Amino acid sequence: MKKMILIPMLAGVILTGCKNNDTGTIKISLTDAPFPAEWVTEANVTIDQIEIRNSGASDTSKYVVLSEEAQSFNLLDLANGVTASLVNLEIPVGNYDLIRLRVSTAEVVMTDGTVYTLAIPSGSTSGIKVFINPDLEVAGGLTSELLLDFDVSKSFVVQGKTDTISDIKGFHFKPVLRVANVSTTGRITGTVLKADTTGFPGVTISVIAGDSVLTSAISDTEGKYTILGIPAGTYDLTAEAPNVEAVTVTGVTVVAGNKTDQDIQF
Repeated sequence: MKKMILIPMLAGVILTGCKNNDTGTIKISLTDAPFPAEWVTEANVTIDQIEIRNSGASDTSKYVVLSEEAQSFNLLDLANGVTASLVNLEIPVGNYDLIRLRVSTAEVVMTDGTVYTLAIPSGSTSGIKVFINPDLEVAGGLTSELLLDFDVSKSFVVQGKTDTISDIKGFHFKPVLRVANVSTTGRITGTVLKADTTGFPGVTISVIAGDSVLTSAISDTEGKYTILGIPAGTYDLTAEAPNVEAVTVTGVTVVAGNKTDQDIQF
């Protein structure tokens, strides 16, 4: 079996119209792609603080606290565009260049009931820092959106082999995130089909930018998939599943603020 991967996203930092030109409303939601491993039933995280940094403010007021409420999520419950709300409040207008998340707990629950509690480097103290480039401008009466892509394929590193559940010895947590401005990104959605045209579940669909994987998703029980937060441009898609030859679709165009429909035929 391939190395286990999990690709969640923190999705939808949404800035909406406000009562005056001094503040805007910020909303943050959480979403995820499924964990392609038969041995895992839960991938849980608790986020107990969220801050955003105003790049133009003084040192004493740079960070705006968005939430100090402990919120726990099983990331496996959030897939293919499903989101869970994190934040909904007004913040001062300005340019924001960094989001800081404090993760207090992370764990993986196996199908046999084994629970692996993971150490969190810096996530429970100084926080996980995600830079916004270019800055996100919060302007009174205007709407902006920001997407944080939490790449757990790189963040949750399995220890041991993955041939059987007893071969897995635990996980290391090394969070890797990317950020995308939703106003300049789109999404790809479609169905992965077998040769007999029925839906193909459990297929890893990866968006290829140049020589690297930008982000990925896993097709659901009906073969459907959705990939969020893809910067406008043209990409290749690769579809991989055990015991079959991989399929590549070239020249898939993503338009900012729009959905691209792309079925994949094996």
